[in-house]
Amino acid sequence: MIRVLLFLLTNLAVTIILCILSFFIGIQNYNLYMFIISTFVFGFTGSFISLLLSKKIALLSIKSYIIKNPRNKTEKWLLKFIEKQAKKLEINTPELTIYKSDDINAFATGPTKNSSLIALSDKLIDVMKKNEIKAVISHEITHISNGDMVTMTLIQGIVNTFVIFLSKGIAYILSYMFSNNKNNENIFIKNNIITLVLTLFLEILFGTLSNCITMWFSRKREFYADAGSAKIVGKKHMISALKTINNHVQTFTKEENLATLSIHGKNKKFLDLFMSHPTIKNRIKALNNKTYM
Repeated sequence: MIRVLLFLLTNLAVTIILCILSFFIGIQNYNLYMFIISTFVFGFTGSFISLLLSKKIALLSIKSYIIKNPRNKTEKWLLKFIEKQAKKLEINTPELTIYKSDDINAFATGPTKNSSLIALSDKLIDVMKKNEIKAVISHEITHISNGDMVTMTLIQGIVNTFVIFLSKGIAYILSYMFSNNKNNENIFIKNNIITLVLTLFLEILFGTLSNCITMWFSRKREFYADAGSAKIVGKKHMISALKTINNHVQTFTKEENLATLSIHGKNKKFLDLFMSHPTIKNRIKALNNKTYM
């Protein structure tokens, strides 16, 4: 709730500041003010819709379903372990799904820490030892307990709002500056090819730059989730799980778009700034040095 409130206040404060700034620099146009307000409302709405539908979107993406009644011993102990850890962390028990994948991976999602989902790939269960699986689950449940799903969504929402505003806003202002009739309320020329190309270029540019911010935060949260797992099941089991993942890493398949809060992310070796996860080497190093613990 505190995160949501801060998100709303941030959007409101920036909207007011931009409206005041536009007034003092001489751009007093009703359409501009409406554009500023609608841009932030759009970013706010889109962010929360994405958050509320996160579990359904995840299940559709991986073509899986929630396990309500265990069908075998493995599902039984998985559900029991998740319930046990949830009670210790004083959160509602996350739901569980096991999906088919050639990749060893797991992720957490959900609108709140008390309405969440943990997804494990069948390859992970087949390859990993029991204590390693517990470490992975503990990693994901730490994400949930820390409220990382909500925080990541809100940060992404704010960042996306700024991308939309800056790209369209700059194009809007340039159209205003070079317009022959500055009293025209319909100053923004929607069919202007130059304005459209500029907007698209700026959205790509600002979107790429803003991605560095969200990925930086994502990498930080992975260290904290690893530390949380180490406290629950022991450092050696978390390190063992990371080593197993490192030995079996494959290219992402169906769950690529859900990589933000997964146990490992897609490596983009050409530029570390765009990696959603730290390298396995750095994560093991942080655990051994007790960083973030």
